[in-house]
Amino acid sequence: MDISIIGTGYVGLTTGACLAERGHRVLCVDADRAKVASLRKGRVPFYEPGLAELVAKNVRAKRLSFDGDNAKAVAHGKAIFISVPTPPRPDGTADLSAIEAVARDIARHIRDYRLIVEKSTVPVATGSRMKEVITKYRPANVDFDVASNPEFLREGCAIADSMSPDRIVIGVESTRAEMILREIYKPFKAPVLVTNIKSAELIKHASNAFLAMKISFANAVAAVCELAGANVIEVTRGVGMDKRIGPGFLNAGIGYGGSCFPKDVAAFEAISRELGYDFGLLREVQRVNEQTRDLFLKKVERELWIVKGKTIAAFGLSFKPNTDDIRESVAVKVVQSLAERGAHVRAYDPQAMERARASMNHVAYAKSPYEAAKDADAVLILTEWDEFRDLDFRKLKKVMAHPTIIDGRNLLDPERMREMGFTYRSVGRP
Repeated sequence: MDISIIGTGYVGLTTGACLAERGHRVLCVDADRAKVASLRKGRVPFYEPGLAELVAKNVRAKRLSFDGDNAKAVAHGKAIFISVPTPPRPDGTADLSAIEAVARDIARHIRDYRLIVEKSTVPVATGSRMKEVITKYRPANVDFDVASNPEFLREGCAIADSMSPDRIVIGVESTRAEMILREIYKPFKAPVLVTNIKSAELIKHASNAFLAMKISFANAVAAVCELAGANVIEVTRGVGMDKRIGPGFLNAGIGYGGSCFPKDVAAFEAISRELGYDFGLLREVQRVNEQTRDLFLKKVERELWIVKGKTIAAFGLSFKPNTDDIRESVAVKVVQSLAERGAHVRAYDPQAMERARASMNHVAYAKSPYEAAKDADAVLILTEWDEFRDLDFRKLKKVMAHPTIIDGRNLLDPERMREMGFTYRSVGRP
């Protein structure tokens, strides 16, 4: 099928590449002409394992192409996926100006039937508003459908999530729209859930809010474990073995970040408030997440006593491993807090340092973990990259001013670290 995708961020570009890999003819359009030019040369503007190779393969096969003109997207695709940013406003609500602008652009250029599909994460009833906009600005009597098809991709493993999804959710108002989306996703061999548009929109926010709640719950349990002398790894393992709960997202650490969970929890709470329901549980999820970061900073202060003037090595800046994304990264927030308190922070991340340099010029950056740890009073593990698990710890110990590791991701084995002579602290473990 001929498919267009408007927006080439993490979701849009990954979706486009994976749809092309399954045999569709995909045109990805973006308003950023420099990004389009870069993509045409095979340069992917962010790090996602395997994506650059997948894009290059499908460009060569002429199943994937790029343009900067929405009119081309409307002319090309029988289905047009909208995957533009919906950033949070200060009150937590989503800024839908990009969605509205694209809807108007589609309406101006539509000449015959098109299926317009929400792929961006949007508040409930956005589909209805899109339909109103397109109806208002389209040429008379041109037919179209609007649908919702939320994404459930995890950065760092987005290709696997796209190619082998747990489920495909499609929210539709017509049999025609349902049949088109079923045809698009037929090669993906995944369960398809068909709902109305509003239910599909809510499924995305409810899913992310629930996962964020599990993370905050695990972090609250970790705080209790530290006070009681228990081990949060053992506790959450026992909890997660219950089939009704499951082990996923029960890893204690320094809190959740990234482009989805903080934004989606805030948006879902704001949506609920606007509809007349006080979803106080979600505010508590947010509060626990912020408290978790503050507790980690207090742990650093307890270990070093005076932070000002100390040299601290930060291992990790991305919000999670296998991505260069630092949006709402707890690691970055920890580094910024320590720098504001007068610490000399030297950071290392396998992928995210270029993005970090653009936003943090008060931090030194190292070419390796060992360079970051040179003469450091403490090493903080802030992102759970495998590289940090596999370090030469004898070498690390030699270069440090004092062999102190404060592990915010429970990446390392406490007994082994202490046997090697490190002062080792982690989250929720004795």
